[in-house]
Amino acid sequence: QSTGSSGINAEYGDEEEEEEEEDEFHEIFEKLEGELDELENEEHEEHDDEEEEDVNIHEILEDVEEELDEFEHKEHVGHEEEEDEEEEEEEEEEIYEIFEELEEELDELEHEEHEEYEEEEEEEEEEEEEEEEKEDEKIHEIL
Repeated sequence: QSTGSSGINAEYGDEEEEEEEEDEFHEIFEKLEGELDELENEEHEEHDDEEEEDVNIHEILEDVEEELDEFEHKEHVGHEEEEDEEEEEEEEEEIYEIFEELEEELDELEHEEHEEYEEEEEEEEEEEEEEEEKEDEKIHEIL
């Protein structure tokens, strides 16, 4: 019987050991399941974060696109304004040229008028001299 009880003890010890091993295995399995869940949660969070980043990037790209459109519009308007300014400058230059031509013509007319005035004065002086000479001759004849 003594061998029987030690066999029972050995069998009971093996069962305990098996139970302990099963418990350890179960604990390890639960621990691994917990880690797997954590990894899945982290992956899910990372996926959510990536989606959020994608959304943010998309929004940023839309903002940049809007700003670019506004800039291009302003540049286009600015270019049109520059063209308008260039046209205005050209018109101003043409007006200035016309003004200069008119000034030159006015100067020429004034010069011609002055020459005519001088000629008229000379003619008047000559006529006066002739009249004086005639008067002098008359006076000389009378004397």
